[in-house]
Amino acid sequence: MKFKPYLIYLTGLLLAAACQQKPAQEAKRPNILFIMSDDHAYQAISAYGSKLISTPNIDRLAKEGMLFTNACVTNSICAPSRATILTGKHNHINGKIDNLMPFDTTQVTFPQIFQANGYQTAMFGKLHFGNNPKGVDDFMILPGQGYYLNPDFNTPEGDTTIMGYVTDVITDLTLNWLQDGRDEDKPFMMMYMHKAPHRPWWPRADKFAEFTKKRFPEPATLFDDYENRGTAAKTAEMNLLTHMMYSHDSKIRPELLEQMGDKASPKVEEFENGFYGPYGRATDEQKALYDPILDSINNWFEQNWPTLSQEEKMKWKYQRYMQDYLGCISSVDDNVGRVLDYLDESGLAENTIVVYTSDQGFYLGEHGWFDKRFIYDESFKTPLMVRWPEKVKAGTVENEMVQNLDFAQTLLQAAGINPPEDMQGESLMPLLTGNKEQWDRDAVYYHYYEYPSVHMVKRHYGIVTKEYKLAHFYYDVDEWELYDRLNDPQELNNVYNDPDYAGVVAELKTKLADLRKQYKDSPELDQKYIDIYKSMQVEKGNDFW
Repeated sequence: MKFKPYLIYLTGLLLAAACQQKPAQEAKRPNILFIMSDDHAYQAISAYGSKLISTPNIDRLAKEGMLFTNACVTNSICAPSRATILTGKHNHINGKIDNLMPFDTTQVTFPQIFQANGYQTAMFGKLHFGNNPKGVDDFMILPGQGYYLNPDFNTPEGDTTIMGYVTDVITDLTLNWLQDGRDEDKPFMMMYMHKAPHRPWWPRADKFAEFTKKRFPEPATLFDDYENRGTAAKTAEMNLLTHMMYSHDSKIRPELLEQMGDKASPKVEEFENGFYGPYGRATDEQKALYDPILDSINNWFEQNWPTLSQEEKMKWKYQRYMQDYLGCISSVDDNVGRVLDYLDESGLAENTIVVYTSDQGFYLGEHGWFDKRFIYDESFKTPLMVRWPEKVKAGTVENEMVQNLDFAQTLLQAAGINPPEDMQGESLMPLLTGNKEQWDRDAVYYHYYEYPSVHMVKRHYGIVTKEYKLAHFYYDVDEWELYDRLNDPQELNNVYNDPDYAGVVAELKTKLADLRKQYKDSPELDQKYIDIYKSMQVEKGNDFW
């Protein structure tokens, strides 16, 4: 009994020491900065060898961390990709199979898990579905697609409009929170998500002036005739010449098109307010900056368009597309640089994991296309760079097959949080930390659903390895395609019926069936979603993306 006071005293000392150590231990948990741009093609990042643009600030993450060359998505379309990222599950599980179908709100998202484990969470920019993200302490989110100029935001306190260019505004919000909004005693998980470079590609006025003076190299497949491909490639509606819109996309004023009539002969269906939707939000001062460039584009179009050949028109549309798209990218790169500079200057960089990615790939004229949706590489592959000082070796290039399905589990494990067992991805930690022998994935699964709808890319699912890609197009067709990724990197020749590849086809079909079973996908689910889609009476041409 005489030892009891001493034991009480000792216990008190231990508890006090534990309490004193907790903040220090908490501080060691890494911060997370997840940066995502919308429709940012890997071909438009100089770290991936782009011949179109220099992106020195985004490239910093590759130079100081790891660049993934075989990162890809499970479904190449915006809202479904974001649902996969947030839940770590395929879309047939989280319900968000396309931009129209509702998200299953009973699903747990990784921000919720971070929040429950002591992280302060925030989200600024474009979410693209839902205005009240779960598990996020602070947020300002663009409603729907959002606007490039003077954007509106949904916030916990209500809706607001902020004057300025959207990429700058989202970055200002992010920096303000990092500087003044966060609790410095807690680790943070911040999602910094750009609208750009999503269609309709309105650059900031100074970038608009700069990039309209530039000319860009054409992709080798700009005039692809899809000769050795299936029905899906031949019938997709995303050709630059025949489907890219003159007012909405190329910035031709509707009045000029009407005035030119048959001389313009665009024969392209335009969105209502396709031009004035973005331009109409500009103030008089902003319009004064845009008008000289717009006038120059429109004057040239009026004087030259009627006499151009089809080939010349295609080339002009490609240049106009790249000028605007890459002008938007340039602002993204500048603003990513602002945030990385702040992390460095504030000392946060040392203990912050920075991820840069996109919600999918994008066509920059390859195969004559814009947009995404296909399992083909430009659409299927996505940029991914991860910087984590002292953990990820600087300048590492990784070619393993990784997916947006893996992001949630990776970030949770990096923070020392056990991910839920029902997540379907694989943590990238073995790759990030140099323990590649622990990585055992050799194939990924893909499934695209949104058909019939805008761009008319047929439903398909498939399996992709480093060497091959096997896809099954279904719904109103029953066609298979196989591509040799190493010998045919542009995916110009479907070798599914080539006898030399019969063994590959058989092996991949078996693996594909196994993946479908592993991820709990099935022909019955395919039919279920077809039936639901039909019951919703989706009409071709609705702006679901």
